[in-house]
Amino acid sequence: MIVIVGIIVVIGSVLGGFTMAGGHFGALVHPSEIITIGGAALGGLIVGSPKKTLIDLVKGLIQSIKGSPYGKAAYEETFKCLYDLLRTARRDGMLVLEPHLSKPEESSIFSKYHKVQHDHHLVHFICGGMGPLVDATVKPEQIGALMEIELAIMAEEHHAPMHALQKCADALPGFGIVAAVLGIVITMGHIDGPPAEIGEKVGAALVGTFLGILLSYGFAAPLATRMECLGIQESAFFKVIASIIVGFANNLPPKVALEMARRGVSSEFRPEREELDEWFKEAEAA
Repeated sequence: MIVIVGIIVVIGSVLGGFTMAGGHFGALVHPSEIITIGGAALGGLIVGSPKKTLIDLVKGLIQSIKGSPYGKAAYEETFKCLYDLLRTARRDGMLVLEPHLSKPEESSIFSKYHKVQHDHHLVHFICGGMGPLVDATVKPEQIGALMEIELAIMAEEHHAPMHALQKCADALPGFGIVAAVLGIVITMGHIDGPPAEIGEKVGAALVGTFLGILLSYGFAAPLATRMECLGIQESAFFKVIASIIVGFANNLPPKVALEMARRGVSSEFRPEREELDEWFKEAEAA
């Protein structure tokens, strides 16, 4: 929602200033300029980006409008789910988690926490982190290194679509100049026409430069920054989850592992100590 508000503010400010100065909205409406700039930018984006990056970019743009799913509510439900899993393992042994981790969609624990169960990326991360502990395929002190590798890959995959969009933003002013030059070429073909016609065509050409700069600095670049912020927020969330798993692998009690992880949550979403105790009680009663 905040992205939509920002877009409205950008458009409103530009059009408001233009009309206040005596301009007419119709003078800015030139579909040919939009097609030239938009088509060239889209083509360049497709040429310079792998298929996965393009798919991730579309998902990232949608997520930028919807907002990050990894806020306070996500921390609460994930902490409860992990406490439930770790408490069960502490009480009944690690092997009792095997059916929950191998088939999380059928797990009686995961099914209590719908936001977690429906986030396949999160479930895969939890199961992938705790699975080696259950299988005893790695030593507890090796879990941290494994999770660091996975977190690094996640960071790289977050950066790729943001980098592609930023490159597109950098190119948009250039495509605006291309559209303007094409408009001048058209104008030169009508140089013997009346002054009003020549003025209209020159104005249309200049709109190309205007649109290129506006789309770059008013939309594409801010969206790239927004995607970067959401990526940082998601990475921070998964780092907290990894710290809980690593803490438990090092034989910390579930409550201690979660308390240590709580201190690593950003101040915007960090629960108070009393709030964390309430989450423990709710998980135990579930």
